[in-house]
Amino acid sequence: MAAKKLSAKARAAARKQRDKWKNKRWFTIRAPRHPWNFKRIGETIGETDDHIMGRIYEMTQQEFSGDFTKMHVLLRFRVTEVVGQDALTTFVGHAHQSDHTRRQIRRYRGKIDDVVDVVTTDGYLVRLKPLMITERRCQTSVKQAMRAKSAEIIRACAAKSNYSKLQEAMLGGELETDIRNAVKSIYPCRNVVIRKSQLLQTGVVTEKGPTLDDIHAEEARQDAELKAKKAAAIAEAGEEGTDEEAPVEGDLLAAAEAMESISEKEKVAKAPAEETPAAEAPAEETPAEEAPAEEAPAPKESGETEAGLMKLKKDELVEKAKAAGVATSGTKADIVARLLE
Repeated sequence: MAAKKLSAKARAAARKQRDKWKNKRWFTIRAPRHPWNFKRIGETIGETDDHIMGRIYEMTQQEFSGDFTKMHVLLRFRVTEVVGQDALTTFVGHAHQSDHTRRQIRRYRGKIDDVVDVVTTDGYLVRLKPLMITERRCQTSVKQAMRAKSAEIIRACAAKSNYSKLQEAMLGGELETDIRNAVKSIYPCRNVVIRKSQLLQTGVVTEKGPTLDDIHAEEARQDAELKAKKAAAIAEAGEEGTDEEAPVEGDLLAAAEAMESISEKEKVAKAPAEETPAAEAPAEETPAEEAPAEEAPAPKESGETEAGLMKLKKDELVEKAKAAGVATSGTKADIVARLLE
């Protein structure tokens, strides 16, 4: 009996236990305002705002920007603020995948690593780790010179850039190109990359730029345009939606049909204007075709053509012009035109 009572109590406690998943909700993860304008990069689930604060979201740069050459670059964002259903993040660094880095290194090549801490104009402390792969093995003194030169270029770039500009230069390849151009006079490099970056300390956060409400309005406008295009495509294909979808997409279909009618009217209005020159073209081409036929014998008798004269140097053309009693001023084309008259 005791066992039955315990099992009954356990079952009652299990029924009273709250389902935690019912209290959780989805949050939209957005990139920082600068320089990414709160771009939507992913979603996460949490029970409260405090549960998702500080979470790290990783994604490849290919997923972020669509550049397939950056599929080995991992971007890291940390959630620092929650506004409604939006989780705002801060870019905390990037890293190249280790297997991609290992494929660049060979026995007969040189590897130059470095760690450079820089401070941007808005007070962000960032640690950058450049990597240079030389074409051949080189001496230690050459490596030291290249390491010092790359550190100088990185510090100079950070000293005149804020954190958002540094992100663009680092992820876009401008900083890597500057380093490559600076060290190639010391020793030729096969590859120059910023293989890793890390945000050590935040700085001044500016409030300039588009607000979150502006981004929501822009996304709503883009969604409406996309739905209108889909509705127009369905209407052109002759497909009819179900009775349930008709009231929802009725306004969009009407707007799409109105746009199509306006475009058709514009095409009809432009058609007469485009057809008139086509009808008059033969009348204008007839004298143009007859004129060269009358002037053609002149170059054939002298044995000179415009293409042949243009191949000559200007001094030779000047001599021919003097011999023919023609003015020698102007460009080669002017002299050739006088000789052919």
